Amino acid sequence: MSKFYVVATPIGNLEDITLRALRVLKEVDLILCEDTRVTKKLLDHYAIKKPLLSYHEHSKLAKIDSILKELKTGKNIALVSDAGTPAISDPGSFLISKIKAKFSKTESPDLSTERFREKFGDDVQIIPIPGPSALITALSASGIPSSEFTFLGFLPHKKGRETLFKEIAEAKRTMVFYESPHRILKTLESLQKFAPNKKVCIARELTKIYEEFKTGTPLELLAYFSLNPDKVRGEFTVLVSS
Repeated sequence: MSKFYVVATPIGNLEDITLRALRVLKEVDLILCEDTRVTKKLLDHYAIKKPLLSYHEHSKLAKIDSILKELKTGKNIALVSDAGTPAISDPGSFLISKIKAKFSKTESPDLSTERFREKFGDDVQIIPIPGPSALITALSASGIPSSEFTFLGFLPHKKGRETLFKEIAEAKRTMVFYESPHRILKTLESLQKFAPNKKVCIARELTKIYEEFKTGTPLELLAYFSLNPDKVRGEFTVLVSS
């Protein structure tokens, strides 16, 4: 039976990787990654030498077919993203769904364990290797209520964007999303327009040298980043309190 590992990797600091993740990356036959150059830096740091194959949002179906064939031959494969946990705002979820569809049978299950396995197949075991996530990292140190939250991933650039900000304004739980440095000021302008009284936390450059958490109203944060353009860099996680 092949094993397909979903391996979380550091979001900035290379020390933020688990012993289990390192062991798995050393043992698998192939590592799938968004950008082979980024993953190679991590592997070189830990003296891991394994074949790499790129898989990203622009990969064609033919690439998925080749991955499925590798699994069919019995190879063990690890999936990593450039940073964080694969399949969270990441094309890995599509690949995992294809693997499940390919290697799972659809007959009605017999509730006895052996018959259930026989019908649904044991060709590929999908195994998560948990670890870093910008979403959870930001929530843990933000001071924003986290017992209930909704994660929106990356907001759309145009279509549906205004509707989402209206939903954020009316939300009764914490809303979390990712944003790029190119749109963070426009995002704060939209929050100022639709949710001016909400408490917002911006988590920037998490786990890196210039890690920063800034909390305030949308207007206060807009003023801060407008007056400090050198801070408008890196990846942003935005948390909006209820």
